[in-house]
Amino acid sequence: MLPGSPLMSSHALKRLADSISDCSYLFLYLRDGLPEFGMTAVGRILSIAEDTGADMLYSDYYERICGSQGNAGTRKHPLIDCQRGALRDDFDFGPLLVFRAESFVKAARLVSDGFRFGGLYALRLAMGKIVHINEYLYTSVETDLRKSGEKQFDYVDPRNREVQMEMESICTDYLKRVGAYIGPSSRCGMPRQDGGFPVTASVIIPVFNRAATIADAVRSALSQKCSFGYNVIVVDNHSSDGTSELLGRMAAEDSRLVLLVPDRTDLGIGGCWNYAVRNDACGRYAVQLDSDDVYSSETVLERIVGEFGKQDCAMVVGSYLMTDFSMNPIPPGVIDHKEWTDANGHNNALRVNGLGAPRAFCTSLVREIGFPDTSYGEDYAMGLRISREFRIGRIYDVLYFCRRWEGNSDAALSQEKVNANNFYKDRIRTWELEARIRLAADRHQDRQ
Repeated sequence: MLPGSPLMSSHALKRLADSISDCSYLFLYLRDGLPEFGMTAVGRILSIAEDTGADMLYSDYYERICGSQGNAGTRKHPLIDCQRGALRDDFDFGPLLVFRAESFVKAARLVSDGFRFGGLYALRLAMGKIVHINEYLYTSVETDLRKSGEKQFDYVDPRNREVQMEMESICTDYLKRVGAYIGPSSRCGMPRQDGGFPVTASVIIPVFNRAATIADAVRSALSQKCSFGYNVIVVDNHSSDGTSELLGRMAAEDSRLVLLVPDRTDLGIGGCWNYAVRNDACGRYAVQLDSDDVYSSETVLERIVGEFGKQDCAMVVGSYLMTDFSMNPIPPGVIDHKEWTDANGHNNALRVNGLGAPRAFCTSLVREIGFPDTSYGEDYAMGLRISREFRIGRIYDVLYFCRRWEGNSDAALSQEKVNANNFYKDRIRTWELEARIRLAADRHQDRQ
């Protein structure tokens, strides 16, 4: 058992590799102190390692909660399988990693020198077989007691910028090794928009039971000052809290508000988007606004639509400010995803957990591709798919206020829900990774 850190330099990694040449397995613990193993846990880990031939193993565990009032109890911390597309540098393996010593030494020698933070990330990307033991084999002290809604933006914190740039470099090198890297010059600009559109742009707002916020969102959209025609399409997914009645009254007062109620009841947020963009009322560009949120000014829609031509792109992504219900700024503040670059953002998108917001799309392309009919990750899936072949434009100014309140769906998720969300996004990344490998191979074949 040796101590380690999630952010480990390549120098420390290689020094560690030099020290384990005479052992069979390395147990690397990424927190202070030592874990408390279950009665037969160590033997169980080694047995599975031998049975599977794994190069790296990790297991579910118990976490002991220690807050300001001392020990607050113990709870289960389940983990998820590490898929091929699980390229996030913050993938949760738990604090205990187990390596076959010879695999660790071999991979460590492949890690480039000079990494200050990403040595361990580069190492695990070089691992062969990674096995998740879905058994609770040890107990570890947990000190990060923040809610899920607070943790999810750590990777866009400006204080972590240097770390993120290094992680991007490591992931990009990995994509090149596996044949999934897409060069900056291989993508198209704005796709051809076939067919007539009734207006230039449509603001799309899927909603379900948001009587407390939907009127603010709709008013924000209807208040936009534009040099072109636009409308606001709200897809009411069978609300039962008064949202429907409120929207009905607003639609009667302004013909630009198009209220749609699907004739089916099995649609997620992605399905509501598909329903909206396929409607005859949808404009040439489809622009997102969540039912909790509001645009930051009356010029947002004009700005977004103008960027399609200026940046010659198929999708535009803006920036937003985190606020409380009353729209007072709250940490972490501005979410601008400045890790995006035109040269490599489409590759780095496979590492980060989102592309930013608000999002806007060329409607004809969205109609062709289609959102996955889910209520989580549908926007990320669309962004990855578009960035595979088309350019995405970015706006780094704050375009809307993202309100956090007790009704938010992702403010304080259970570990099981966090796992389900992460597993799905990893699955999206896996499919996208495989598609890009095939695309790169086809392009290489065409050049032969």
